[in-house]
Amino acid sequence: MGAGREVAISLDGVRDKNVMQLKKLNTALFPVRYNDKYYSDAIAAAEFTKLAYFNDICVGAIACRLEKAENGAIRVYIMTLGVLAPYRGLGIGTKLLNHVLDLCPKRNILDIYLHVQTNNEDGINFYKKFGFEITDTIENYYANISPPDCYVLTKVIAQPQQKK
Repeated sequence: MGAGREVAISLDGVRDKNVMQLKKLNTALFPVRYNDKYYSDAIAAAEFTKLAYFNDICVGAIACRLEKAENGAIRVYIMTLGVLAPYRGLGIGTKLLNHVLDLCPKRNILDIYLHVQTNNEDGINFYKKFGFEITDTIENYYANISPPDCYVLTKVIAQPQQKK
């Protein structure tokens, strides 16, 4: 590898054929096990769920669920976003999150939200850089991890102006 070589980060959709990649990542990244509904929601969210590859090695993912709000609008819930530790700081998580944030106004998504464990300061600060705000605290959200409490972080999506 020559000096100054570009870092090759690519994104790919999650499908039945490669969902095992997401399962392996989640096992390595998160202290909880996800059920089949998580994976079917992730696949159903189509372009809102992506695997990240660094030089053709799967190193991260964002998995979202599309939800209908009371007013009929569609919301995006980020179920998980993670990058393997040796690959953090290379812009992979930023690329994954920006991909989803860029899709939102194109799909008339009004807001996007997620849960973050209250002691996950790195995660909270990461999302705040993208305009997310803490909008709620839920006690005892997590069953088998400590602390069990989480924050709800939300970002309202600016909609493109209609041409007159």
